[in-house]
Amino acid sequence: MLNSAMIPSDPEERRKVVNALTEMSASFTRAEAERDFQKDVIARLEDEFGLPKKAMRKVAKIFHKQNIIEEKNNFEEVQDIYETLVG
Repeated sequence: MLNSAMIPSDPEERRKVVNALTEMSASFTRAEAERDFQKDVIARLEDEFGLPKKAMRKVAKIFHKQNIIEEKNNFEEVQDIYETLVG
């Protein structure tokens, strides 16, 4: 059951809530379009150059964040744990 105290009763306040929802919906639409664009670029890299999608997605994220050192350190930690456990 909804807590009516949380839902504005004033029409202007409700309109503000609906406007915020409209803004969020538009943001979701833009985010979906960007994800589709990213998928298309990754597919094009695979088609044109034979670069694997999974690796290029990771490379693109590292390129964007400029955090190759951090990624290397994270992988080394994972590798150390794996080698310690599995041998």
